[in-house]
Amino acid sequence: MNRTEWRGELGELVREAMRSPELEHYFKVKVTKPGARVLITQLGLFIQHRRDCWAHVSGNCPHMSVKQKILQHEYGEVIKDNYTEHGHMELIVRQGKALGLTPEQVMNVEPLPSTMATLYAWGWMTREKSWLEGLASLTITEWANDDRLLQDVGGGLSSRMAKRWMDDLGFGWEQMPNFKVHSEADEEHSDMFLEDLEKFATGERQKLVYQAAKESMELLKIFRHGIAKEMEKLAVGSSGVFGV
Repeated sequence: MNRTEWRGELGELVREAMRSPELEHYFKVKVTKPGARVLITQLGLFIQHRRDCWAHVSGNCPHMSVKQKILQHEYGEVIKDNYTEHGHMELIVRQGKALGLTPEQVMNVEPLPSTMATLYAWGWMTREKSWLEGLASLTITEWANDDRLLQDVGGGLSSRMAKRWMDDLGFGWEQMPNFKVHSEADEEHSDMFLEDLEKFATGERQKLVYQAAKESMELLKIFRHGIAKEMEKLAVGSSGVFGV
């Protein structure tokens, strides 16, 4: 497939996931401060774990041109980019602060069982499968933040959840720096590796890469649905580990 065809095929996988019962549930749960704290800290675990996963793909990949792109991607995530001078984990810490969390509480949180399972799965996929399958499994999850692709269904993950925080918590964009940045930065990331899929994911590899992307979207649904179920518990009275 050429890059336009890859964009269409992967884009439809993302759109299917966004219409799934799991993600519909995720966006319907009432957001309380305890629930928001669970969400932002589990996202922090996801973001930290992604650094290991991208390193696995780079280590498995024999092509310097792709390694350079991964390094460019990771420089923005870990060091600085056009959106932050301190890497994207700092955005999570800042958003946690708006919820009354200390940096230590944000950084040292236990994963939900669903978070643990899905992070283990992504780690295995990116370490043990081919670099192309690992690449597809990572890049497609960033497409889920691409408002261009998902405008007609309410926007990407970050934009739609930001609207819930605005409605339920009265937050503004300045209190949600992680959502704000990822609703913009992941549009760039969505386009980043299409030419590599066109160039290298050919023949039998094409089916394997598509399947890896599909499996990754299943993991994303499990990850977000696990958070939704925990948020739902907290919305009906429990204050959770971080208090009211």
